[in-house]
Amino acid sequence: MITLQKITFIIVAVISLISCSHENLYPTTVVQEGSRTYIIDQTGYKWDITEAKSIGFKPERFQYGMGKDAFSTLDATGLSDDKKSVPDDLRVIGIEEGASSQAYSVQKLRGHEIANSAIGSKPIAVGY
Repeated sequence: MITLQKITFIIVAVISLISCSHENLYPTTVVQEGSRTYIIDQTGYKWDITEAKSIGFKPERFQYGMGKDAFSTLDATGLSDDKKSVPDDLRVIGIEEGASSQAYSVQKLRGHEIANSAIGSKPIAVGY
């Protein structure tokens, strides 16, 4: 028969194992160079996290994900001025600067996450 004491012990043991294994899953190398703080990822790329550290983030707790250049950005070749073919219910992220405006399809951004573009002569990056 399983008692409350056994259930409690099992829960504590599982939580302890998860906590211990999680800490070592993404070992982070922290490097201090002068006033700058960096973490080094598994590919050897050095990420500057000085600003994040200055607002309270702990460098040793950082975990990196896919890494630099892991996905392709959406560029201006995917844009169109054809307003007639845009469905009324299409979700977009819109940007307006003076007389210029642009809309970026959320559906397209899902596959790219970032759109590098320009509005007027200003370069912009739209993220989703």
